[in-house]
Amino acid sequence: MGHGHGHAAGRAEDRARLRLVLAVTGSVLVVELVGAWYAGSLALLADAAHMATDVAALVLALGASYVATRPAGPRSTFGWHRAEILAALLNAAVLLVVCAYLAWAGVSRLLDPQPVEGGPMVLFAGVAALASGVSLLVLQRSGSDNLNLRGATAEVFADLVGSVLALLAGVVIWLTGFDRADPIASLLIAVLILPRSLSLLRDSAVVLLEIAPKDLDLAELERRLCAVPGVVDVHDLHAWTITSGIPSVSAHVRVTDEALAAEGVGAILDRLSACAASDFGVDHATFQVEPMRHQEHEHLGEVH
Repeated sequence: MGHGHGHAAGRAEDRARLRLVLAVTGSVLVVELVGAWYAGSLALLADAAHMATDVAALVLALGASYVATRPAGPRSTFGWHRAEILAALLNAAVLLVVCAYLAWAGVSRLLDPQPVEGGPMVLFAGVAALASGVSLLVLQRSGSDNLNLRGATAEVFADLVGSVLALLAGVVIWLTGFDRADPIASLLIAVLILPRSLSLLRDSAVVLLEIAPKDLDLAELERRLCAVPGVVDVHDLHAWTITSGIPSVSAHVRVTDEALAAEGVGAILDRLSACAASDFGVDHATFQVEPMRHQEHEHLGEVH
């Protein structure tokens, strides 16, 4: 119960941070659109386009966080936690589309450079960089490993990178008149966003495909469970992640008839659950305790 309450409280804090960042990002989006039009800057326009996707992504992240708080139902037995992961996956896809657009637009401008006003570009990019920096600090202070929040953080970090590069490009254009600095900055933004997009896409896919958490040593977990007094073997072991920060484990555990007679199922389950929770950080564990004679009635699965 304490774990669930802590997770809910953490989500409430994350939502408050997301709402604040949404307000800041929406304001900066308007500023950069005006700046892109006034200065004729591709870098500012690209960053504004990225911020527009950020506004949509933040709205989606907030919505997913609210949906994830809905209680479990007769058919949605795990609740709606995966809504956050779907939002993170969509955020990653949006980032990849932005990367592709920046690459295309940047190459086009390199081949056919357009005049850019360096001074206004510096002003508008500086305001955007400051706002993005504040937003990033707000999100990072959460300390949460929530994938949904990570998706929003990656978006805001990409905003900061884009604004700083636009600022630097504006300084170069202002001082030297080298207009190609603008599309070069756009291409650099695409290169820097891409790894984070792929990382978020990979982590979301790991959860949705129910792959075992990378920091959970299944071989060691099986060994420790087998060391519990009375346990003969552990099989059909599965591990997955319901959503960020909620790893889960299930396993069939064969126990001697003597141990079952002496202690009962309850005491053995307590030991197994304590092992998973205290030694491996898995509070959501399900164990099927089986007597020795049950072996002939069961098809043994593979370890996952």
